[in-house]
Amino acid sequence: MGEAANAKKGILLETGTNEFEIVEFTVGKVNYGINVAKVREVINLVPITQMPNSHPYVDGIFTLRGRVMPLVNLPRCLGTEDLESSTKNIIVSELNNYFIGFLVNEVSRIHRVSWSVMEPPPNVTNSDMVVGIIKMGEKMVILLDFEKIVADINPQINIKLTTVPKSSDELKEQRKTKNIIVAEDSKMLRDLLVETLHESGYINITAYNNGKDAWDALAVLAESEAPIEESVNLLITDIEMPQMDGHHLLKRVREDRALAKLPVIIFSSLINEEMRRKGEAIGADGQVSKPEIAQLIGLLDEKCL
Repeated sequence: MGEAANAKKGILLETGTNEFEIVEFTVGKVNYGINVAKVREVINLVPITQMPNSHPYVDGIFTLRGRVMPLVNLPRCLGTEDLESSTKNIIVSELNNYFIGFLVNEVSRIHRVSWSVMEPPPNVTNSDMVVGIIKMGEKMVILLDFEKIVADINPQINIKLTTVPKSSDELKEQRKTKNIIVAEDSKMLRDLLVETLHESGYINITAYNNGKDAWDALAVLAESEAPIEESVNLLITDIEMPQMDGHHLLKRVREDRALAKLPVIIFSSLINEEMRRKGEAIGADGQVSKPEIAQLIGLLDEKCL
């Protein structure tokens, strides 16, 4: 998909603009979107090999350029399987260094939008699968929590996210003195992350479900007479979030005189070579690919203690 590749290249040349590109696709009669940064390519249907005892969402496995990956039946996952006969495309995605295909009815086009126009989902049934909604004129495009879908079918991710490396009591006591802010929009991942950090000894965690809320809280602290390290010692941020993404949040922190030296670690499923360069360019102190919680805790110790 040349258009997707060019669009991806374009957005990656810019840093901290609070804009992103989505690939729009349909499942049933609903319009959905996925961040271009997660899309490796879009292909037509290919032969699928069924696997015994696989997750109900998974149709089987397929091979693309020598790489074997699972195929998630998105119509079944979203409860619209009666419409699956019209599926035409597979979105090949890379999440948490894990390649996976998503079967969809049809991929339509690419849009460039600002995170600020993305609204959090309303509280309705199954809304935990939705991270945001973008209004485009008369149309609404729903952004799905692809990380949650992948975690549901690959329990290894949750195991990694909740496995705390052994630590001495002395180290845990040191960690208790530090104040950490977390910005993460996926409720499932946010809850798991906070719980795991608590278990490791980092008990003073304030979590926000988007970059803007985290920024508003930091801006209030920045107005205080006291040095920022008396209130917060480190910020952990996702990249993809409604209202304000992690790169724009980091850019705002680095541009603020009171906050400029605050250590910031990016913890995201989007950490690939291109994104790592982008994060370094705007001053990230560390970047960890989900779900490597042990690596994240190691970096927290390095930057905080």
